[in-house]
Amino acid sequence: QVELVESGGGLAQPGGSLRLSCAASGFTSSSASMSWARRAPGKVVEWVSAISADGKDTYYADFVKGRFTISRDNAENTVYLQMNSLKPEDTAVYSCNTVLYGVNYWGKGTLVTVSS
Repeated sequence: QVELVESGGGLAQPGGSLRLSCAASGFTSSSASMSWARRAPGKVVEWVSAISADGKDTYYADFVKGRFTISRDNAENTVYLQMNSLKPEDTAVYSCNTVLYGVNYWGKGTLVTVSS
């Protein structure tokens, strides 16, 4: 059974940092690219970042480029999202995602609140 579990969310001040984790189970994470997306209150889901199965290629939405860094530890079946220089508009539920054999899997998400 495929499962994605996010953690690391919380309250951060503007300009602060948080590191999100996505623990994967039920499949070999090194065989799949992984993504992070977010949903802010009252808004649609936004794609944030993606990383290739081997971790060599990373991709970012323009609004996080230069501030967020995606990485993965395939030995631990975990994907990370390091978020720096956080802004109030980064407030959202962040979820990780993968597609396996045409099926889209999502975690339940972790809430990030950026406020002073």
